[in-house]
Amino acid sequence: MSKSQSSSVQQARQAIADRLREIMRDAGLNNRELARRAGWDETKCSRLIHARTQPSDADIRTWCTVCGVPEEIPNLIAASRNAENAYVEWRRVNRSVKRLQELRLALYEETTLFRFYCSTVIPWPVQTPGYMRALISSGTEFRRTGATDIDEGVQARIARQERYLGPGSHRRCAMLVEESVLYSRVGDDDVMREQLLHLLTGMQQANLSFGIVPMAARRPLASKETFSIYDESRVFVELLSAAVTITAPREIELYVRYFAELAAVAAHGDKARVLIAKAIAAMP
Repeated sequence: MSKSQSSSVQQARQAIADRLREIMRDAGLNNRELARRAGWDETKCSRLIHARTQPSDADIRTWCTVCGVPEEIPNLIAASRNAENAYVEWRRVNRSVKRLQELRLALYEETTLFRFYCSTVIPWPVQTPGYMRALISSGTEFRRTGATDIDEGVQARIARQERYLGPGSHRRCAMLVEESVLYSRVGDDDVMREQLLHLLTGMQQANLSFGIVPMAARRPLASKETFSIYDESRVFVELLSAAVTITAPREIELYVRYFAELAAVAAHGDKARVLIAKAIAAMP
């Protein structure tokens, strides 16, 4: 585990401990009284609220029940289970591009509705091979990962497209991109033109929905970091240095709501095609 990853894990654990302390205080209890009601030794409460011991699911259920807030149980359990894997550095997994493409295959198998919001790039379900290669190459070069299997990574991503979201798939995918993504160059002009032309046909696929948030749209919030939602069980947020996993229901609901509100102001169908055609016409 890297130093930055270890620090992030500890921060996640501390956040859970801080929340347990808040719940205890809001209930008007102290360590001694909570321990008495839970049938624990008082030192256990101290270890939990100082993040010296990671709470088990049973600990969280007991704590919240004693404090009279059972509604907090699902969020705290999700946060606790996720603490160890909430933050994964790209550099740590980018040493093998092919492996990176296969990281979430078990999750994809379980997912029936994919939702992608992309503020910087075209999402992978509608990427062309040339766009994939340019995107992966620039990422590995910038992060200095030393990966040499870029072609294998591209083939793995193509296989992922076909398996999980190809024509005839029972899975559905809704994608939203900022209009600026259409003008953000990935690769050379030929790669970008091919990608934009592909969008015009790819967005017609029955199980795919592609929306563009116009730059002039009146929106609920400013653009955010790229994220993906898998049914309503998990969210991945992509940062420059790492991927952050979110499993707490209360936090997932925020991303689902943000996606829905953006989808309401996004251009779809013919209106989206007009924006794509405009971006193509603006190319050299």
